[in-house]
Amino acid sequence: MRGSRSTRRIAATAVAAAAFVGIASASASGAPAFEWNAAIQGLQATAAGNPVAEQAVNRLITSGQRAGDVALPAQPFQIPAQSDIGRGGGPGVYGSGVALGMDGFRFGLFGGPGAISPDQTGAKLEVMWFNLSNGRSGTNLLIEHQDVPVDTTIRTAVIDPGPGMVVAAVYGSVWHRWPVPVSDANPDGFRYQLSTISVPSFGAVYN
Repeated sequence: MRGSRSTRRIAATAVAAAAFVGIASASASGAPAFEWNAAIQGLQATAAGNPVAEQAVNRLITSGQRAGDVALPAQPFQIPAQSDIGRGGGPGVYGSGVALGMDGFRFGLFGGPGAISPDQTGAKLEVMWFNLSNGRSGTNLLIEHQDVPVDTTIRTAVIDPGPGMVVAAVYGSVWHRWPVPVSDANPDGFRYQLSTISVPSFGAVYN
């Protein structure tokens, strides 16, 4: 899995710990509140023509969840992802998208069970985003991850959504792994499991 696709319509690496550095609500810093319907319409426009993305937006809508305050990078998304493996005990809450702003604007995702596998062959994790302030939009792959314990996110390359309020949803699938005794079934000492997101993680971020 490599590369990223970014489209424009109408109109080194950060690690998970960075997601919790300097957390502050955008409302406290004077950023305007976002309008949910406009956010969803922007994501629907971004997803148009991409059946997988369209289905992800529809699942977000039908989940009945709504976001509240706007966040600043670096911030976890306001609505967490749901997946078929949850946090390891069956379907349910799984993890969250995140906006990262240490070395340039990126989107990422963190969650469990176990750690994110360095090999994502056969998985495809994406974020669709829409800037409510300038009309920019795009869909990017989350592909950057280092095989070190402190790196608990998988991220996009640096993107440029421009200034303003950006809404985004992370959807797709990602491989996880955790250590187990070496055996014929686990010759490298790891067990692997593919997580498929059923309800995407949604975030509204002020860039």
